[in-house]
Amino acid sequence: MKKKAWIAGGVLLAVALLVWAFWPQATEVELGTVSRGQFERAVQEDGKTRLRERYVVSTPLTGRVQRLALKQGDAVARDAVLATLWPIMPGLLDERARQEQNERIGAMEAAVRRASANVERAKAALDQAVADLKRSETLAQQGFLSPTQNETGRLNVRLRQKELDSGLQEEHAATHELQQARIAIRTFSQGGSSTQRSWAIKSPIAGKVLKINQQSESLVQAGTPLLELGDPGDLEVVVDLLTEDAAQVHPGTPATLANWGGPQLLQARVRLVEPAAYTKISALGVEEQRVNVVLDLLSPPEQWSALGDGYKADVRIVVQTVADALKVPVSALFPSGARAALYSVEDGRARLHEVEVLARNGSEAWIKSELPPGTEVIIFPPSSLKDGERVKKIAS
Repeated sequence: MKKKAWIAGGVLLAVALLVWAFWPQATEVELGTVSRGQFERAVQEDGKTRLRERYVVSTPLTGRVQRLALKQGDAVARDAVLATLWPIMPGLLDERARQEQNERIGAMEAAVRRASANVERAKAALDQAVADLKRSETLAQQGFLSPTQNETGRLNVRLRQKELDSGLQEEHAATHELQQARIAIRTFSQGGSSTQRSWAIKSPIAGKVLKINQQSESLVQAGTPLLELGDPGDLEVVVDLLTEDAAQVHPGTPATLANWGGPQLLQARVRLVEPAAYTKISALGVEEQRVNVVLDLLSPPEQWSALGDGYKADVRIVVQTVADALKVPVSALFPSGARAALYSVEDGRARLHEVEVLARNGSEAWIKSELPPGTEVIIFPPSSLKDGERVKKIAS
């Protein structure tokens, strides 16, 4: 009997060990809580600062610009001289071209002398016509000539006068052509400032030099950019949003700037949502429709004085605010058919609840449910978890 009792005890112990080994253990889970308070939904994207007004100073004429003494960051006053533009040096003449030009000058001088001779001949013809007219008028008064012959003399005087005027114009034209030929052969000297007229390029605003496009002295064409000017204290922020996010943003929407280089958040407000979108290729090679949103900085300038043109910042634009919302961690939700669900913890067991998600952001979700605030919910529930299973909090 004693031996049988020992055997029976061993069997019971083995059975107890087997039951204990195969008894389902409580699943370890992370827990969060249901809370009530203010819920905010925001759009977050990378933005960059830019000057509200940027001025590109370019050359109005083709010429040789002197070396710019300005550097990036230099302050300039309104109407201050930024650069000086000089006329272009004419091309150098080789010996053949110089001889051809000399011969052309000789031909022009001969043309002037020929025109002068024509003028003298026209003057002589005019004097002869005037004398004949006077003689005919005297004979007509005495009755020796008819009035018709006297009228012919007047017409002859007018004809000779027009010939003289034409000869004078030809003489003037030949003189100007001769002067033009002499100017073309004249040697150009850059040191002779008395024969050159410089052009001063002035600043349109009072600001700072942002960029130098043409530092050294060089020959430039009309419209060549020399430098860019702007006021660093007049900044705005531009951020490109997906069109579905931009549709929820309106002028006057508040925003904040973070990770811009300073310790505090900067306050901003949306001023403009551009009406036209554009296509942008994402880092994954996906075509996206985006639109630019422009923001004004509201924080005092002393807080963001270190910002400059083209600086990066993380922009957060608040598109929805609910003062008294029932909230749960967004990681507690998972799809359940056409709705969302979560697991609460009641008496150490997981209980499944279907909820209506009204809105969500990156960390919280605004839900419609009968769960009271303070209820513990399971965060990142495992897919194997079932309703009614025992759970326990992961030891920290």
